[in-house]
Amino acid sequence: MKRGLPIIISQFTLSLLLLSLLITNVSAQKKVVEISGDAIYYATPVFCLATTLLKKDYQGTKQLIFSAVMAAGTSYILKHTIRKKRPDGSDHHAFPSGHATITFQGASFLQRRYGWKFGIPAYLLSTYVTWGRTYCNKHDWWDILCGAAIGIGSSYIFTKPYGRTRITLTPTILQKYPGIHACIIF
Repeated sequence: MKRGLPIIISQFTLSLLLLSLLITNVSAQKKVVEISGDAIYYATPVFCLATTLLKKDYQGTKQLIFSAVMAAGTSYILKHTIRKKRPDGSDHHAFPSGHATITFQGASFLQRRYGWKFGIPAYLLSTYVTWGRTYCNKHDWWDILCGAAIGIGSSYIFTKPYGRTRITLTPTILQKYPGIHACIIF
């Protein structure tokens, strides 16, 4: 993978946000945000899979698939069990946000497996997608937060760092108290 790819992705995210803000017609602005968010939603798993295959990281491919199946399955089951109405009234599948689940699962997979160099741009793109879902009245923030938690949680369950990692931070709960476990490898 080229070194500049995460920087290009960050610039792409900023360009999308600026483009959507420059359009003065609100309905056209919402359409640009919705279409660009959907494009990133579909591109996220493809990019993650392509990254593992280009790096010939077949263990990472397996971890990605397990993580993605768990995240998507959990989101699907909750959507069809809870049946929360969307803010725009279009259907009863608002909780949790599938877009947040999939994009944050991909972002956390990239960060956990390959480090923050890939994680930061991926999290920026995920944030843009989820902001767009609330901006277009498809979700409330609670839907987004739950979807993101499902995606990130599934990646943290199945994904291990690739190669030698200097610092690994993992959320943890010990004796009913939340915290962060730090592992430093010298």
